[in-house]
Amino acid sequence: MSRVHKNDNSEIITNNLNYIEGNSNNNLKISKILYHEQKGFCCYTEEYLGRADARDIEHFNPNLKGTDKDSYSNWFLVKHQWNKEKATKWENFQPILLPTDDHFNDRIIYDYGDYRVSDSVDKQAQNLISLIKLDDLILAEERKKYIRRKREEIQKFGESAEEFFKILIEDDIKQISYLRAIQEEFKIDIWNVIPQLT
Repeated sequence: MSRVHKNDNSEIITNNLNYIEGNSNNNLKISKILYHEQKGFCCYTEEYLGRADARDIEHFNPNLKGTDKDSYSNWFLVKHQWNKEKATKWENFQPILLPTDDHFNDRIIYDYGDYRVSDSVDKQAQNLISLIKLDDLILAEERKKYIRRKREEIQKFGESAEEFFKILIEDDIKQISYLRAIQEEFKIDIWNVIPQLT
């Protein structure tokens, strides 16, 4: 996971959209905007959200949901499973690092497929890792296998890493996962290689 950048000019803000419990038409608009802003990727797992993937508007601080303080800065599009697993545990992981924190990538370090805190006394960062399962062993192993496969494919095809990922994106963006892992392992700015959705 990388720091999440929120857009000051988001359509959610400019159109003054509010999440309304039970109003699927309204909330679908928000979901579509978040999907475009996140270029189709789950905010937590950094896996592509395909058509068949159940996805949720995640209210990062669930205590704000349904209140006047709930807003765009608290909303992220995530895979349903990760939202469901987080739902009842919020109070057990306080204080917590916000996904939008300016120093997120310095406080939570990518370490060859794993995520860890850069400072062992950073309780906020450790709580975020635990709450949204950035340290999930199965997901970490999937990241590691993905990177190994891509490294082998890059060597086999003889392309630069950036050119290789551009080809994958043009062919089928669902072949791209684990954006921060790609960035750290291959030293490319994958976020800016992925085109903005239209």
